[in-house]
Amino acid sequence: MPKNKIHLAIIPDGNRRWAKKKLLKPWEGHQQALDNSRALIEWCRQEPRIATLTLWGFSTENWDRSPEEISQLMRIFEQYLKDERKQITANKTRFIHSGRLDRLPPSLAHLISDIATETKDNNDFTFNLALDYGGRDEIIRTIRKIPAAQHKDIDETTIRAYFDHPELPDIDLVIRTSGEYRTSGFFIWQTAYTEWIFETKLYPEITPHDLEGYIKEYDNRHRRFGR
Repeated sequence: MPKNKIHLAIIPDGNRRWAKKKLLKPWEGHQQALDNSRALIEWCRQEPRIATLTLWGFSTENWDRSPEEISQLMRIFEQYLKDERKQITANKTRFIHSGRLDRLPPSLAHLISDIATETKDNNDFTFNLALDYGGRDEIIRTIRKIPAAQHKDIDETTIRAYFDHPELPDIDLVIRTSGEYRTSGFFIWQTAYTEWIFETKLYPEITPHDLEGYIKEYDNRHRRFGR
């Protein structure tokens, strides 16, 4: 029996620690992480088991970092998307964004919106980049969007309809790198029954071979969904 396609998500921790080990600036670790992401995203795109990849690039709490690191990180993301724009379209990848756009640099926010519009009809593979995303923040924003007339009859379907991307299936598997053992509010609602793998390797050191191993481990788990 063929296995279902899955929604894979990655929390790419360890970029700054990788840079520190190399005696580099923190943002050089972020640069290496995005450079490394190219091979990982391509592997996911070609892997028949994966329909959607969500990558958490910047959380709502990351604004507490130094202004210089934030500025460099935003620059890196913008350059990455400029470089990958044609390839994303050519690969029939649907690019979407989760999180807030209003606090991102305007040029980056416009670029994200433009690529999302250009690729909205692609359906071979979905790449979801979570920038300025927090699970609690999404729930708060969702509640604020629900019309008052619907409040009396709110149920799970109502709430989901106002998520950033209600069309996405819940996340099946989350990989968190660098030996951190916490969920950090990552897609709180959408990970209620998610399988988690906590990897000790730093994200810039993760390879497609590692991803293959995670998928095999996931396939060996028995998901009961509370049953």
